Amino acid sequence: MDAHEWLSGYRRRTDDIARRAVQAQADLAAVRGSARSPDGAVTVTVNSAGALQGLTLGRAAEGQSRVQLAEAVLATARRAHAEATQQAIAVITPLIGESSEAMRVVRSALTESSPGDAR
Repeated sequence: MDAHEWLSGYRRRTDDIARRAVQAQADLAAVRGSARSPDGAVTVTVNSAGALQGLTLGRAAEGQSRVQLAEAVLATARRAHAEATQQAIAVITPLIGESSEAMRVVRSALTESSPGDAR
C-alpha cells in the first residue's frame, strides 16, 4: 500500500468516526426516559442527564399527602432516569465499544447519581 492509499483510507475512517459522533450527539439530545408511579399518581419524563422534562400528576395524586407525593415524584424520576441512562448507553456503545475504558467511565458518570439522590 502506498502513502496515497494509506492516507485515503485514513481519511475515510476519520470521516466515518466524525459522522458517527455527530449522529450520536443528535441521538443523545433526543434521549428521554419516562416512568409512571404504580398507582398512576405521577408520570415523569427526564433527559439523559436526569433533568426534568415533564411532570404529570394523575387523579390518584389528589388523595396523597405532600410527603407521599414528593416521595412518588422522586422514585418515579429515578426510574425514568434509569430508562434514559440505558438509552444513552445504547447510543454511545457502538461508538466507543462495550468493554472499553471509555465506556466504563461513561457508565460510571451516567449511573453515578439520579434525580432525588441526596448529595
